[in-house]
Amino acid sequence: MKILVTGGAGFIGSNFIKYVLREYQDIEIKNLDLLTYAGNLKNLIEIQNDPRYEFVKGDINNFDLVDSSLKECQSIINFAAESHVDRSIENPNIFITTNVLGTQTLLNCAMKNSIERYIQISTDEVYGSIEGKGLFTESTILSPSSPYSASKAAADLLTLSYHKTFNLPAIVTRCSNNYGPNQFPEKLMPLMILNIIKDKKIPIYGDGLHVRDWIHVEDHCSAIMNILLKGRVGNVYNIGANNEFKNLELAKLILKIMNKSENLIDFVPDRPGHDRRYAIDSSKIKNELKWKPKIPFIEGLNQTIKWYQNNQDWINEIISGEYKEYYERRYKTKI
Repeated sequence: MKILVTGGAGFIGSNFIKYVLREYQDIEIKNLDLLTYAGNLKNLIEIQNDPRYEFVKGDINNFDLVDSSLKECQSIINFAAESHVDRSIENPNIFITTNVLGTQTLLNCAMKNSIERYIQISTDEVYGSIEGKGLFTESTILSPSSPYSASKAAADLLTLSYHKTFNLPAIVTRCSNNYGPNQFPEKLMPLMILNIIKDKKIPIYGDGLHVRDWIHVEDHCSAIMNILLKGRVGNVYNIGANNEFKNLELAKLILKIMNKSENLIDFVPDRPGHDRRYAIDSSKIKNELKWKPKIPFIEGLNQTIKWYQNNQDWINEIISGEYKEYYERRYKTKI
């Protein structure tokens, strides 16, 4: 099997490519990525010379490029997305261009090339916020709160419509918050870890009581492969690990592991439309496909902290230029 992976130089995409090439000897991967601020080919340095791997630089909105890239590919897995909520509040336009129109281009190319499987990688954020002890199921009504989550919800519905209207063998996955190596430093967990390493303040939105459900990126990757190989077309699959933490609680846990004072916590004004709680019900994928997460949260968290501590060269390259300007603009502080 040959898979076209879009957005494969980003955090989840790069971890997925490395996971697949390690675990599946009979699979080849072509990686199409525009290499925007969050895409980094150094995330894939371990496999860059693997004969089963090929990189193509380009935009998923480029129909001709996507079309030509699909030659000899049987499947598409679409990781390509603008994904940071704060950025979508600052400038929603690029989120519509990439997440909606880019998805449409991929779907049209998938139709033209009679692709056997199309997997749309989405997020639990499309459901909005859930209160109390409830869980998001695949039938939960979509209620996105930000331009980012709205663009992902639109892409989900577009993908499912291509299955219903054109019989495209498409599947949508919705995962909870990922953590692990190579995550771009604007995201919550690496931002915390990297600031703690430098004894800098950790910015926490609002009262810090927003709840997120965390899953190690490698468990997410294993779930995607299960869905690619065994999932039912036209379906949605939730992916989570039932590791719910309040943001403040997570910050205190990381500080404790890293032996640093809670005085580094810095409460900053909350962002508009900030969802209070996400929580995934993964019973469908567990029951149908016999998948379950394998990495205990504390074990994965310790591994992640050590990875950032041991990869300062990668970090120093990332924390510069456009990201530095964004960080200073967003949090009103110097990096």
